[in-house]
Amino acid sequence: MAQIQFSRGINEDVVPDVKLTRSRDNTNGTATFYFQNPKALSQSSTDEITGMYLIDEEGELVIKDVKAKFINGKPEALEVFYGMKSVEEWDRFMRFMSRYAEEHGLGFTKS
Repeated sequence: MAQIQFSRGINEDVVPDVKLTRSRDNTNGTATFYFQNPKALSQSSTDEITGMYLIDEEGELVIKDVKAKFINGKPEALEVFYGMKSVEEWDRFMRFMSRYAEEHGLGFTKS
């Protein structure tokens, strides 16, 4: 069970595009998530976006850097940046992403 939530208890149905970068010495890395028309921004949603929560059997990762993208005054997308400052944080994130990818049909392409 690997889920992404923007409001606690409400799973996001839209599968994001995720871009990963890692330093040459592997001491830190970043992940940028892009959700096009997420459920969290739908007009029927009245829930407040309080962050992005990556939840699996190991627990949760909490990310507070969530930005909405607007087109013609209407919310269209969410962009989330997650910075990892240690090998342990990177490894934990990759374990979550492996589970999430398997459950939601994501693939990985190395550049």
